[in-house]
Amino acid sequence: MIRAAASALWSHWRRHPVQLVTLLAGIALAAGLWSAVQAINAEARASYAKAAAQIGADRLDRLSRTDGGPISVEDYVTLRRSGWQVAAVLQDRLRLNDTVVTVTGIDLVAWSDLPAITEGIATTAITPAEALTAPGLVFARPETAQTLRDHPGFPPVVNTDALPLGRVLTDIGVAEKLLNRPGQITHLLVLPDQPFGAPDLAEVAPDLTWHAARGTQDIARLTNSFHLNLTAFGLLSFVVGLFIVHGTIGLAFEQRRPMIRTLRALGLPLSVLTRLVLLELLALALAGGLVGLLLGYLVAASLLPDVAVTLRGLYGAPVEDSLALRPAWLASGLAMAVAGTLLASAQALWRFSNLPILAAPGQHGWSARPRAMKTQSLAGLSAILIGLAAFALFDGLVAGFALMAGCLLGATLLLPPVLAVGLMAADRLAHGPVAEWFVADMRAQLPSLSLALMALLLALAANIGVGTMVASFRLTFDGWLDQRLTSTLYVTARDDAQGAALAKWMAPRADAVLPIRSVEISSDAHPLFVYGIVDHDSYREHWPLIAAGADVWDRVTTGQAALVNEQMARRDGLWPGSVVTLAPGWELPVAGVYSDYGNPTGQAIVALDLLLMHFPNVPNTRFGVHLPMDRAAQLAEDLGRDFGLPPDAVILQGALKAQSRAIFEKTFVVTGALNVLTLGVAGFAILTSLLTLWTQRLPQLAPVWALGLTRAQLARLELWRALALATMTAVLALPLGLLLAWLLLAVVNVAAFGWRLPMHLFPYDWLRLFTLALITAGLAATLPALRLRRLPPAHLLKVFANER
Repeated sequence: MIRAAASALWSHWRRHPVQLVTLLAGIALAAGLWSAVQAINAEARASYAKAAAQIGADRLDRLSRTDGGPISVEDYVTLRRSGWQVAAVLQDRLRLNDTVVTVTGIDLVAWSDLPAITEGIATTAITPAEALTAPGLVFARPETAQTLRDHPGFPPVVNTDALPLGRVLTDIGVAEKLLNRPGQITHLLVLPDQPFGAPDLAEVAPDLTWHAARGTQDIARLTNSFHLNLTAFGLLSFVVGLFIVHGTIGLAFEQRRPMIRTLRALGLPLSVLTRLVLLELLALALAGGLVGLLLGYLVAASLLPDVAVTLRGLYGAPVEDSLALRPAWLASGLAMAVAGTLLASAQALWRFSNLPILAAPGQHGWSARPRAMKTQSLAGLSAILIGLAAFALFDGLVAGFALMAGCLLGATLLLPPVLAVGLMAADRLAHGPVAEWFVADMRAQLPSLSLALMALLLALAANIGVGTMVASFRLTFDGWLDQRLTSTLYVTARDDAQGAALAKWMAPRADAVLPIRSVEISSDAHPLFVYGIVDHDSYREHWPLIAAGADVWDRVTTGQAALVNEQMARRDGLWPGSVVTLAPGWELPVAGVYSDYGNPTGQAIVALDLLLMHFPNVPNTRFGVHLPMDRAAQLAEDLGRDFGLPPDAVILQGALKAQSRAIFEKTFVVTGALNVLTLGVAGFAILTSLLTLWTQRLPQLAPVWALGLTRAQLARLELWRALALATMTAVLALPLGLLLAWLLLAVVNVAAFGWRLPMHLFPYDWLRLFTLALITAGLAATLPALRLRRLPPAHLLKVFANER
């Protein structure tokens, strides 16, 4: 009997193939977008771990100078001679024409246990000694290696897959020449198995500070907010996809009630029938989940290159462009497909388990009753209150996303009750029998379409919120670039000697030559970059301050105070009047706070003389040159000719702005794509709801048709019904989307990046999105309307002979 019952249950899907496709599509879309995001995140984190493992950064402690400057060779030699087992590392970014690579040089004599070196030697005919003798060897991925080989004068390149894209590994002697930093060491790795009885670090090298191994924590801390945003979008798409699953399963159970009643009457126990239904749902979930994994892989593979560009450009994080099949996100996708299907089916299963054996079938058996509508309203209000409570009790990104989730979930649950109230008001305004029936019919169909409309609300709110955030960021970022990048030319010298010669040569040929000198001060908490400036009108007139005390620039340029960026001010509570500690024994009052979009680290600005007093060896290699724009190109050409500067060492203001804007646009490619996909899923939810429910409409449409309305008129009314409900949903999505934008700009962005953006309004974008929503709803309703228009009259006449 179990086999016969299973065959009877499966016969429903054979008779309703559209429902089966809809259900599988809903599961696949939900699992696919979630899997795509998880695949991107997993690939990025694997790249971080691979990059850290090349030089032992994931398992070795390190030493660096307290003031953040380079370590001298003398300190390194002193430590080695005193018994300390350490390895010198020199790391910096190198630009080769249009390509930027990260060069990591390590003392291979002291530490050669590196996967990239071992793999490269094992797969080629080279010997370890060739990596140490001139001209040396450079290890890189094949994609990076091809670019390096095209550069004249570059050392021989060895291919290895053990390095991430854009990362180069070599001996420290080769790195010194490539980076033009002779005798400099970025930090020292503390090797395992230190000898017993070695002197204390304070005795041998008092200027060095010990840092415990943190693995990929530095990169993870910077990129955590980016991955959390992607996860939030994946979860939103997952929820929208589950609306399709929930609606389809609910309808399938309603249509199978006569079959269930018959099976129960024939003696099949409810427990056995429940297990059969659960097995059926698990099989469908696995089938849809496998399709979703394939869809997720394709989406992730198409989006990963833009993600990699974003993470490399904004954070310097080494992320590869290719996607690998990793068990973590594969298992996560299948698990989410199964869990989501069971969650979406929970209500239907509960009603199924409590269904009386002789319950008569009816359209409203599974619809929302007034009591259920009240319960849904209370649940929506509760979700909003829980989000507010979480935001009040906790801090950081989790609190911000909890508030966002509470508001989105609460507003979604409140949508059907609000639409019901709106339709009740429209009922009072309707005049004439057709208008009154049209509004009453919308009220009757609202429970059946509520899930699709909730999906549309979420998609529209996400589009409005994220679109407003991106457009506000773009507008603010453009203005900020115009304020910050005031120099006509930006020039970089090879070393301090050439820097001094450049400054002397440019002084009579330009209106002003402003040095750009800075030092990185490392600490266990957060890195800090301190910049020294000279007094010039460009700072006073253009530098973007968001908080300032009295005589801010006079106090800064005379060495009495400092400026800090917004990230540092919000993180450490440093506002005008506070005191900031820049280095051990160096404290200054804060005179003002400036905006610093796109920078994940803390910055401070002091007078150049004061900076050189504390750090006299700060490099003097970068300059901002002020002169009329029409003379900039000629001066750049003269600099290249007289000093042999490469093209990337002399950058015009316009080129730098264009590069910054290009990185900005890449940053939001992924969120824009996920927005479009989410709206597409919502449109599909409306289409599937209308397609699966249109036969249930015949008992309501047949009497109206019999009273004189033609099938064409009924089809037009069906189309108008979908457009009216979509319009009401879009109007309600506007305030929800603006609330989401405010939360992203004022709450999540501050917690994630440390800065707050002003919120701008873009009514033209709202109009475009409303039009797109109406087109989506109209297209979704077109096919059911055409099927109704072409429906044979005999099908409508059969309604009057049906038991309903």
